[in-house]
This record gives sequence, C-alpha cells and structure tokens, in this order.
Amino acid sequence: MSAPQYIPGHQLLTGRTAVITAAAGAGIGGATARKFLEEGARIVIGDAHARRLKETEQALAEEFGAANVTSLPCDVTDETQVQALFAHAEQAHGSLDIVVNNAGLGGTAELIEMTDAQWSKVLDVTLTGTFRCTRAALRSLRSAGRGGVVVNNASVVGWRAQAGQAHYAAAKAGVMALTRCAAVEAAAYGVRVNAVAPSLAMHPHLVKVTSAELLDELTRKEAFGRHAEPWEIANVIVFLASGYSSYMTGEVVSVSSRHA
Repeated sequence: MSAPQYIPGHQLLTGRTAVITAAAGAGIGGATARKFLEEGARIVIGDAHARRLKETEQALAEEFGAANVTSLPCDVTDETQVQALFAHAEQAHGSLDIVVNNAGLGGTAELIEMTDAQWSKVLDVTLTGTFRCTRAALRSLRSAGRGGVVVNNASVVGWRAQAGQAHYAAAKAGVMALTRCAAVEAAAYGVRVNAVAPSLAMHPHLVKVTSAELLDELTRKEAFGRHAEPWEIANVIVFLASGYSSYMTGEVVSVSSRHA
C-alpha cells in the first residue's frame, strides 16, 4: 500500500506558540515543525546539530515567514541548554502554549554485549532528556496560568520486546510512565500531557543507525506493508496539541499498523 496523499493544514493551532525539540532534518521533529506552521502556529525549534538547525530555520522562515520561526541549539542532556531554549521561547513570543518532546536516541546492541556507556547514553537522551524538557515545559506553563499541552514521543517498542533494543525500549517505556505521571500532576493547572508511540517511521537518520535487513523485516510486519511517513506521525501530534483532544491527558497513542 502506498502512502496516502499529504493532508494540508486546517489552522488547528492558529495563534499558538510551540517548542519542538530535535526538529532539524527530515524525521518526525522536522515534519512536526512543518505541520505546526501549516496549522498556524509560531514555532521555536531546538536541536543538538546547530548547522542543520540553522538550515532548517532558514528554509522554514523563507516559506512561512521569519516572524513564525526561530531556533536555538539545544542538547537535551544539558540542563543549561534546555533552560535557555525555553527562556528563548518566552522572550521571542512572550508566552508558550505547546511543547513537543521529540528528542531521542536509538541504536542496536545485544544486552549481553551492551556497555554501561551505551545504556546510559540512550537513557540520558531519550528518557532523562524528555524529563528535563517536560519539567521546563510544566514550569513555564504553570507560571503563565493559561493551560497548555505537552506531547512526548514514545515508541511501540516501549510495549513490545525486540532483540537489541533493551536500552531504547526501557527508555521509551519510561517516557510512557513519565507522561502518565506528569499528566496527573499538570491537570491541576490545566495542562494536558500525552504521547505518541510510532512503530516505524522512515527517515534518513534511522537508516544510518539500523540495518537494512531489520528495517525490511519490520516493514513486512506492518499491516499496510509499508513504513509510516514522518508527517503521518506529525498529524497525530497536531491532533494531541489541538483542541480536538481537549479531554485527553496521560494517554499514549499508538501510531502503528502492526498488531502482533
């Protein structure tokens, strides 16, 4: 089955300001940045890769207007950089409405061969990085007192067993638990916290860190016989960020066509 036709924006996020991490490049973060702009939002994008981030900002600004796009390099393993990203968003736009925590790091290693360094690096970026950004988001949104939305990027691997993915699966399962606990706390000041859990969204970085054989195997297991396009995941993130999901919090939404 081929990918469906790209769906244009419907101004679901008009007038809202969003921070999106790991948004440089052609993956889910970049697709989300574009979709948010198409839906009428102003965005502040962060990424650890400063050159790619600047190129992404410039390209989006040319298409959607410089007033709607700004960026700041941000490594989510560095608390100082996380704080700077959120301070930059508030300074640039005066307020914050939506935060998308997309930063994550994968890799493949059998558990018996996995080093402490491999384990710790994946957990620090994927789980602790999401924690740092969620904490910063909730502090900002609570202070503003206008409610808001946080959307985290988890993975179906947080539910499923997959060889070579113990560190990544543990991190993504942690993101799911973090999402639920944060949602309970944030409800008191009108902030919703949800997550998406994609199965297989193909992008250039994934090809670099995953074998072609494994990607082919995972693709065959999808009911549609194809991987998701990053924008298909971004569409669900838009839904969770918009008023259409106003009664949802603490939920992890699977974006997958695989059921076994």
